[in-house]
Amino acid sequence: MFRVLQPDEIDCRVAQVKENGVSLLLYKTARVDANLLDETVGNENWECDFKVINDNLYGGIGIKFGDEWVWKWDCGTESNTEKEKGEAPDSFKRAGFKWGIGRELYSAPFIWIGADKCRINGNRCMDKFHVEAIKYDDKRNIEALSIKNQDGKRVYLMNKVLSNEKQDNKT
Repeated sequence: MFRVLQPDEIDCRVAQVKENGVSLLLYKTARVDANLLDETVGNENWECDFKVINDNLYGGIGIKFGDEWVWKWDCGTESNTEKEKGEAPDSFKRAGFKWGIGRELYSAPFIWIGADKCRINGNRCMDKFHVEAIKYDDKRNIEALSIKNQDGKRVYLMNKVLSNEKQDNKT
């Protein structure tokens, strides 16, 4: 029902920093979910709701099929900065996964950026990363991925990614 995510809809987050490099996670934002819902079912055919169950915030996405609403729910986790502000979008994104939005991100490989390709200061990575290109197989699994840093330098390459520009095999 929902198309796969495009490179500009996928964000990279540093998951772990070690002396010899960093690992990255791929994720989507709640804004991406809302945009895909609007694009796919129309903004008048979906809605979200939140409820607290056993002190946990659940977010739900309802999609209208004919005259009937179908809901999928999931629980969010609190943010390190603002509990409620983090829980609401997290539960919304998780409900989106249940509808299939961005589910292909679960097929992401382990992404390791060596210390020679990033700037590490103690236990912090000073770089920002973004998905340059991504390719999926016919089962919506990631089969090729390219990540660049904020300076435009490719720091990660999984297989060869198809794009309009010539790809090299240097990482």
